[in-house]
Amino acid sequence: MTTPPARLSVLLALLAALPIQAQTVDMHGGSVAEALSREFATVARSATPSVVNISTTSVVPGRRARIPSFFDNLFGGELGDIFGEPARQVTSLGSGVIFSADGYIVTNNHVVAGGTQIAVKLSNDTNYTGQLVGTDALSDLAVVRIIQGGLPAIHWGDSDALEVGEWVIAIGSPLGLAQTVTAGIISAKGRHDIGLSSYEDFIQTDAAINPGNSGGALVNMKGELVGVNTAIASQSGGYEGIGFAIPSNVALKIAQQLVAKGRIVRGWIGIIPRGLTTEEAGAMPGRSGVAISQMYKDQPAHRAGLLPGDIITGWGEQAVKSQGDLGRLVADARIGSTIQVRYLRDGKEQVAPVQMGKRPRDVRGRAMPGV
Repeated sequence: MTTPPARLSVLLALLAALPIQAQTVDMHGGSVAEALSREFATVARSATPSVVNISTTSVVPGRRARIPSFFDNLFGGELGDIFGEPARQVTSLGSGVIFSADGYIVTNNHVVAGGTQIAVKLSNDTNYTGQLVGTDALSDLAVVRIIQGGLPAIHWGDSDALEVGEWVIAIGSPLGLAQTVTAGIISAKGRHDIGLSSYEDFIQTDAAINPGNSGGALVNMKGELVGVNTAIASQSGGYEGIGFAIPSNVALKIAQQLVAKGRIVRGWIGIIPRGLTTEEAGAMPGRSGVAISQMYKDQPAHRAGLLPGDIITGWGEQAVKSQGDLGRLVADARIGSTIQVRYLRDGKEQVAPVQMGKRPRDVRGRAMPGV
């Protein structure tokens, strides 16, 4: 039976993105659909061995109940322990992707944060103890290593080359179900300011992602890693068709720095930005920018002459369209370099040469708020 024209046009459009060998098929019956199905299976078979299950265990300290001193003396100081909360172990589940044959695995920071023990299970059910190499809370990425060679490392893809509508496959351990494969398309790119992390440039996909997929692989139809699955937008807590992944070009750069140094060094100008008010946006039609809400004294922006209320519109040759834009541009700038920052003050555009500093940390070792 000949394939109906409407169905054929859809299948041909899907098939156009496949390798040439998949296009040389009989165009009758279900052969085009079968070729597409086989291609998905080939990609899944190629990429799945590189995706691991990660479980972490942490200990939550116990809490003594507050007992009046009279009873504390009467019962020998033990009553607070009886009515308090005992220490307990908490286990969390997630996924990771092997990106180096000698055991380096990229995952999400929130998968391993606070874990005192990290267990890694490969696709062949082999278990290893993972060692935390480094974490980056701002991008929600981390690197774990297992001591083993000859591992099936995934190939990195170019996330900048992705197109909206392109097929992708998500692989991970949703709800603890290891080696789960789902398929969808790229729904959007460059999602900023959605409140998931401080360093946002997410790929949006409708491939099914659920709790436990975090840290898993988003791969293209070549089997290359194009994203690290990170979060979902959901009112129910489960899959609703909106998932987010950190682009591979971002994840690769951060993973390499974590392997080399164990930490990420980012640029800093010392401001706390905010979005434009309706009045500010209305006063500059057709343009965009980010306002300075507050700033740190004697930091790069302050030393360059910027003030609270200034609206930053450009960073070197690039326009600043959102807080996410500014955060990424500042973070990626080379420490010690000088950036020509364009800004508006009282409606007049000005330029300030800002010499990049290194993002400081507070007394607890956490990155200071702002950019």
